[in-house]
Amino acid sequence: MHTGHYRGGILIFLAILIIAEIIWSWKKDKKAYQLDETITNILILAGFHLSKLIFAGYQLWILGFATDLAPFHLPHTWYTFILTFIVADFIYYWFHRTSHHWAPLWAFHLIHHSSPLMNLTAAYRLNWFSALISPLFFVPAALIGLPPDFIVLSYALNLLYQFFLHTEAVGKLGPIEGVLDTPSAHRVHHGTNPLYIDKNFGGVFMIWDRLFHTYQPETEKVRYGLTTGYISKNPFVLVFYGFIALFSHKLKLKP
Repeated sequence: MHTGHYRGGILIFLAILIIAEIIWSWKKDKKAYQLDETITNILILAGFHLSKLIFAGYQLWILGFATDLAPFHLPHTWYTFILTFIVADFIYYWFHRTSHHWAPLWAFHLIHHSSPLMNLTAAYRLNWFSALISPLFFVPAALIGLPPDFIVLSYALNLLYQFFLHTEAVGKLGPIEGVLDTPSAHRVHHGTNPLYIDKNFGGVFMIWDRLFHTYQPETEKVRYGLTTGYISKNPFVLVFYGFIALFSHKLKLKP
């Protein structure tokens, strides 16, 4: 019951932020929202939440199996959680980067880049079948003894943090740019501008992008969407488009 209230509170808070962003977009004439695109995003989100319920057992089994193989297990302490959070973000960086450079993973991920708009509802424009592959990348974290529940929580918080990055309502944030992922840095990641393609893969931290030379600050107006063109407003078309293109050998890797 308490977990349900907690999740419900988060959803209400996120909904309030979306409404506030819609009002901001309308008052400032930013045209960050279109009704049909917003409905599409909401339907994709609903399907994504359903898929999480369907695949939850599979995901926990994968991490549980890896945990059983670990030669040791770290205790449930605050410093273990901090370590887990950092490791999970490092793994996310490579998972995200690989999703842009390897066609089978891009088939899952391209839906997230398919919107021509940047707003909070586009944050969860996620493939319904991504739960099949995401836990596989976190197996190494379990094998080095990190608690599986900490891994799951770290990844969930990582994705929740990224929700706040999908907006044009927040400008650059001064000294934290290039240290943490910010709305400005994430706008770059969604850009189809030649300068911005395959940049800023970090989830929470930008230090991985700095270390591996994929960091790019926002220096010109961002053009969103896919370089290959607009796909559809149909959620089912968007979810399955990458797989169909992959198996028909028509999938292109550029956002």
